[in-house]
Amino acid sequence: MTGGRLFKIYALAYLVFLYAPILLLPIFAFNDGTIIAFPLQGFTTKWFEAMFGNATLHMAVKNSLIIAVSSAVMATCLGIFTARAATRYNFPAKGGIVGLVMLPLVLPEIIVAVSLFGVLLGLGIPLSIWTVILGHVLICTPYTVAILNSAFQSLDRSLEEAAYDLGESRWSTFRLIILPLVAPGIVSSLLISFTISLDEFIIAFFLAGTEPTLPVYIFSQFRFPQAVPVIMALGTILVILSIVLLTIAEYYRRRGIAKSGGKDTGGFL
Repeated sequence: MTGGRLFKIYALAYLVFLYAPILLLPIFAFNDGTIIAFPLQGFTTKWFEAMFGNATLHMAVKNSLIIAVSSAVMATCLGIFTARAATRYNFPAKGGIVGLVMLPLVLPEIIVAVSLFGVLLGLGIPLSIWTVILGHVLICTPYTVAILNSAFQSLDRSLEEAAYDLGESRWSTFRLIILPLVAPGIVSSLLISFTISLDEFIIAFFLAGTEPTLPVYIFSQFRFPQAVPVIMALGTILVILSIVLLTIAEYYRRRGIAKSGGKDTGGFL
C-alpha cells in the first residue's frame, strides 16, 4: 500500500472521528426518546419546543450574546491598534510586546482562568458577565491580531503616502483610506472573536459568578438525564450558527485577499 493511500485512509478516519459526534446531534435532537442511544424511538420536535420555552436558558443565551458581542468589538479594536503598530512602526522591544499580546494563544486556558480569578478576587471585583468579557477579550485579542496583521501587511503604503501629499491628516487617512481597505479583515476578526467567545467554557466557568453563560448552563444540565435531549437540540442550533459565522468570516477573508491582490495561503475553512 502506497504512502499516499495510507494518508488518505488516515485523513478519512480522522475526519469521521472528528465530525461523527457532531452529525449525531441533529439525529438525537429529533429523537422521541430521552436516552441517547440506538435504536431511535421516533421523530419529534418537542425538545426544540422545550428549549424555546426555557426561561433560564434564555437568560444564559442573553448573557452569552452580551459577552460575545462586547468581547468581539473590544478585542477587534485592540487588534486594529496592535496590528497597525506592529506592521507600520518600529519601536523599542517591539517583538517582545507583540509576543506578550500573542501569549494567550499558547497558554492553557485553565491557567489564564485561575490567574484572572485570583487577581479579581484579590482586587475585590465581583464576578459577573463583565469579568467574563475581560477574560474573553484577553484570549480573543491574539486571534484578531493574527487576522489583522495579514490585512495591514497587504496594504499598499503608497496609498497612505499619497493621501498625506494631498493634505489629509493621519487620522483622516486612517479613517478614510486604511480602514476601508482592511474592512474584510475587521469583519473576519469580529466574527471569529464572537464565535470563540460564544463557545468558550473554562474562563466563563471561573468568572461568571451567578450569571452563567450558555456553555456553563449546558454543562450544568448534563446532571439531569431528561434535559440531555434539549441540550442536543440546542447543540444542533449552535453548530449551524458556528458554521454560518465561520463561512461568513472566510468569505470576507478571501474577499480582502482578492481586493489587495495578495496570495491565499489558507484560511479558516
